[in-house]
Amino acid sequence: MWSDNETDRDFLNFRCVADTAAEMIVQASGSPLSMGVSGGWGAGKSSMMRLISDSLEARGGEDYLFVDFNAWLYQGYDDARAALMEVIAKNLVDHGEKTKTGAEKARALLSRVKWLRLAGLAAGSGLALAAGLPPVGLIGSAWNAGRDLFDGIDDGEIEAAEKAGKEVVKEGKGLVRSKKETSPPRRIHDLRAHFEETLEEMGVTLVVFIDDLDRCLPATAISTLEAIRLFLFLPGTAFVIAADDRMIREAVRVHFAGVDLDDDLVTNYFDKLVQVPLRVPPLGTQEVRAYLMLLYVEKASLESSERERIRKAVCQRLSDSWKGDRADLRFFLETIGDCPDELRKNLELADRLAPLMTRAKQIAGNPRLIKRFLNTLAIRLALGRSQGVTVDEGALAKMLLFERCAKPEAYADLVARINDSVDGKPQFLEEWERSARAGEKVGDLPAGWDSEFVEDWLALPPSFADLDLRAVVYVSRERLPLITPADQLSSEAAELLEALLGLDRKNQTFADRIGALPGREITLIGERLLVRARQEQEWGTPSVLWGLLTLVDADPEQAEPLKHFLEALPTSRLQPDIVPLLGENGWASPVLKKWLDDDNTSDRVKKAIKALSASES
Repeated sequence: MWSDNETDRDFLNFRCVADTAAEMIVQASGSPLSMGVSGGWGAGKSSMMRLISDSLEARGGEDYLFVDFNAWLYQGYDDARAALMEVIAKNLVDHGEKTKTGAEKARALLSRVKWLRLAGLAAGSGLALAAGLPPVGLIGSAWNAGRDLFDGIDDGEIEAAEKAGKEVVKEGKGLVRSKKETSPPRRIHDLRAHFEETLEEMGVTLVVFIDDLDRCLPATAISTLEAIRLFLFLPGTAFVIAADDRMIREAVRVHFAGVDLDDDLVTNYFDKLVQVPLRVPPLGTQEVRAYLMLLYVEKASLESSERERIRKAVCQRLSDSWKGDRADLRFFLETIGDCPDELRKNLELADRLAPLMTRAKQIAGNPRLIKRFLNTLAIRLALGRSQGVTVDEGALAKMLLFERCAKPEAYADLVARINDSVDGKPQFLEEWERSARAGEKVGDLPAGWDSEFVEDWLALPPSFADLDLRAVVYVSRERLPLITPADQLSSEAAELLEALLGLDRKNQTFADRIGALPGREITLIGERLLVRARQEQEWGTPSVLWGLLTLVDADPEQAEPLKHFLEALPTSRLQPDIVPLLGENGWASPVLKKWLDDDNTSDRVKKAIKALSASES
């Protein structure tokens, strides 16, 4: 399994972008800087921030204080703005106590932040502060009024919370002096001044990494960004914000709902909040192939030093890709040297999957989705092993890709056809796969199948038409169940179905046994026989025809669906020896007449039909 967490190991040659971002922070020389790392969900924003942090660390880590803040963790539970300020203040306290520098100022800053935070939580406290009065009574009354919110919580915990609140109030008294000094603008000014003095005394640049802001509701996202600009955007600070810029721009529109904002105003507002926009580079087939292969290298039976050597060589190769150098299967095998057989097999699979995983819009080269795909594949292989089911990994990967990227109705149709097939082979794909592999335009695909992805998928090895895919469907049944013919039939009916498929002549004994079955089971046997019949390419006297004719002898009502099936057969598949066999049955006369009138029927078959008619007359 592959972890879905961010990583500081570069698999995609993102370090060059991270180094550029780190250098911009260094070159700012303490001037405040806000940088946005943009990209879609799962594109690698969090990993990019880890790489930026590592790059800054390498440039002189003692000059920087790094703070990580995940805004989404506070969504719906807390005021993200106040939480951000408190997290920063606590980190400053920890740093001050560790370095014995600026600790007192940091503790005073934390007390100030706690006071402002608690005052902001008490309804009406802003009015008291504006009047120059300590809002102790208001906080106390709000606490008492809110006690009913703590139902189910231990009394000791409530008392501890009350005590903590009173301590914050006590600490805050020293911060409140006069009406003029305690006005909201003054409080903001004092906080900023104290914050700036703390950073100056510590002699560090504060680098705050804010993640998952685009997962927050618009109001939280915008207020967090504005809090950075209002309270914290000061000399000695740099804010690196991971968010999809499209989400933030939409949040701006929501924030100013009712105001007629054009695109320029939205852009200007966004640019004021985020000075330096960076985008995580999108992945092409080259990068997706390298990423897939490196993920398999990570799980291979190689020494860690060897895996690291391969990773660095691949990243260097990617950086030279503009010259035409390819990080492909050949390069990997040459770089690895003595490649284990299992790893070679996985690399070959990755080489086949990469183009489709890049082009399919449901994956589109997204690193997180690629990992999820591989994890799902690994889980299904493990399920098969645990139950003694042997599954071809390439076939399972191809099926999983279809499940993920094809239209649901096409996936359901494919599974149904596999279920209906006696041998689990979806032979209806044969002509489509042949055309796709030859680079030809696949003929008219039915509704649900008509997409560019399907045409690319059909060309992907292995070919499905001649593969028994029942085991693949079995381990994939979390989406759709595997329903074999026997699942819907009694033991007697299932045994008879199997026997009918192996006949070389009509069998009256079987016909009598079938006639004793319930009508529903006879119909099901007929349906399964016709499914098998559709897989026949030549129609002389195949075993399935003998089975169908035996079924008709048992239940004449089964003649009608058989007649419609034979009338729909391409006459190019007919052989003359089928004619006398059908001629024994009165219900088949319309079938023979239709074949005789069809211009595509071979002369040999027409001659056999005419000879049959002459003998009957």
